[in-house]
Amino acid sequence: MRRTTCFSYAPQPKTFDRLRPMRYLVTGAAGFIGSAICHRLVAEGHDVVGFDDLSLGRIEHLAAVPEVRLEVADLRDAEAIARAAKDCDIILHQAALKSVPRSIEEPERYTDVNVLGTLNVLLAARERRTPVVFASSSSVYGDQDRFPLTEDMEPRPRSPYAASKLAGEAYCRAWWPSFGVPTVSLRYFNVYGPGQDPASEYAAVVTRFTVACLRGGRPVIYGDGEQARDFAFIDDVVEANLRAARAPEQAWGRAFNIGGGAEPTSVNRLLELIAAAHDQELGFRKALQDDGNRADEEEQTLLGSETTDRSDDRPGGIELQLAQNRIGVRRQLGVCFLEVDAVWDRHDL
Repeated sequence: MRRTTCFSYAPQPKTFDRLRPMRYLVTGAAGFIGSAICHRLVAEGHDVVGFDDLSLGRIEHLAAVPEVRLEVADLRDAEAIARAAKDCDIILHQAALKSVPRSIEEPERYTDVNVLGTLNVLLAARERRTPVVFASSSSVYGDQDRFPLTEDMEPRPRSPYAASKLAGEAYCRAWWPSFGVPTVSLRYFNVYGPGQDPASEYAAVVTRFTVACLRGGRPVIYGDGEQARDFAFIDDVVEANLRAARAPEQAWGRAFNIGGGAEPTSVNRLLELIAAAHDQELGFRKALQDDGNRADEEEQTLLGSETTDRSDDRPGGIELQLAQNRIGVRRQLGVCFLEVDAVWDRHDL
């Protein structure tokens, strides 16, 4: 009988000199989050290679950082990704198609770009065991029966978009024991902040309400306004990416919640905070009862997660303990900073 020898692969951790400048590859570099990461990395003196097909991203987001070498190519082009990743020390993978309703209309395209594209990134990282930070989403949780949301809950994706993010997490989880590539997945919760296009269908409700306040508009509220979510400020999301890129081995192959981590904020409370920050009253308009279908899609867009009609889906809180322990993410104050600092006034919206 033929004897089969089994080998146990023991990945060797990749170490870095934390003080030296490094070369980063940022996919989705011209997007809201990707460009914010590029700005931070350039400010810290790192060499940055950007990768974006500009289908969703805007080149204007990188106008202030000409140091970024932008590769305009498709995520599904494995050779282009491999060229961009050559000699990079860390990969921050932010690129993806993002619309929940559109993923239901085009599941094949979302699988092709989000899953195959992520596989191409991981294949590019395999040769040099380059660490990869993967931008996942809170949408992987779907409907849950208890709150706060913790990473040990069973994912229940409700759309092809959410499923594609969960598939990306699974590939990242497998890449560490299989090939020795350190990976960390970050589940973003409702990211907002300066630089987010309020006209974009992906803009968080914070951005849209703030712009309405600055322009004297009246935002539309669907339902009673007591639906609550956790929000993540853009600077905190950038910080989470940089910490995850240098996280210890205990974090590799795992997924972490990235949000405010404080008490969830209702839409009504959000309006109060934004109005107080700008020292004015902010009126609103209730959606008509006939707008039910549109309300579902609009709330998916504005709140950045897949919502349900259940009245008990109110808390929307998350737990950050795992992210705090493993990658050093700090618990933030959600949107409460708006009470003391109207940061939006310093940006051209």
